[in-house]
Amino acid sequence: MPLPEYGVLSGTLHRFFRDQPDDQGRWFHVNLEIDAPAGRYRAAIDVDSHQSATGVQWKVLVLTASQIEPADTLSPGYHELASTSGSGAIDYLRHPALANRPGCVLVARPPAWLQGLLDRISPRTPWTAGSNLDAALALEPMLVPGREILVFGEPFRVGLGMHNVHQNQGDPHGSQWWDENGVWQDGATLTRRPDGRFDVFLNKFSTQADRTDNHGHPA
Repeated sequence: MPLPEYGVLSGTLHRFFRDQPDDQGRWFHVNLEIDAPAGRYRAAIDVDSHQSATGVQWKVLVLTASQIEPADTLSPGYHELASTSGSGAIDYLRHPALANRPGCVLVARPPAWLQGLLDRISPRTPWTAGSNLDAALALEPMLVPGREILVFGEPFRVGLGMHNVHQNQGDPHGSQWWDENGVWQDGATLTRRPDGRFDVFLNKFSTQADRTDNHGHPA
């Protein structure tokens, strides 16, 4: 089944800090403290894997407010989102502003000649792979205290916070996360720039597929 709860936290970034590298083995998070009406939330952004052999990949994008509506107009606080297109939910592979081909929907993989044409007209936004330090350094420039922030993922079951702030689909069959695969439930971190646009950080694990079926399982 997909995540039991999914939504977005809207608030103001108070501060951020990294886990100490040895606190949880060889992997760690960048931790955010976010102020909202219910109190101060914590969000744990994965910049490394629970398993040292599994790498983390990321993208950094800039989007206009209209590209993420209606999430850009939500009041401060946590908001549950339906895992559907148009609810404000995030899907790395289906959201028109995040997919490799914004606005281009193809039922099947295109032939090579069309793929080449698409690559020239609308270049892909590649995933970057590197160390946990590289991932943290890619994320941290957008984490400006006082900025409006949106964090998509699953709320803590106890206390104020967000986790599963990463791709939540495409995990392979047999993995412990297979049952949580689903569409329109991906995590993401966005902060609003002074000009109204949003800096966006997307992150996934190297074992997660880049194409999934309607249940979020690898296609």
